[in-house]
Amino acid sequence: ALDESGIAKRGLLVRHLVMPGGIAGTAEIARFLAEEISPHTYLNLMDQYRPAYRAHSFPAIDRRPSQVEYAEAFQIARNSGLYRFDR
Repeated sequence: ALDESGIAKRGLLVRHLVMPGGIAGTAEIARFLAEEISPHTYLNLMDQYRPAYRAHSFPAIDRRPSQVEYAEAFQIARNSGLYRFDR
């Protein structure tokens, strides 16, 4: 439920950081939310990951997720049955 200013008064919003190569487990997270919590769960898919500190030592995370990977994360979430996306 939202108040007159659009601020949530109750409910659940899950924030999920999309990582390069799908290593954040987006498919598993989306499936869990849709099947174990509710397909009505609000999901905020974030594309803010930036490699920092010693990320250069780990090739799998030494880059930002691509726009294609970010779009795929949305498709995965939609395919799992989720439809409430907070952007």
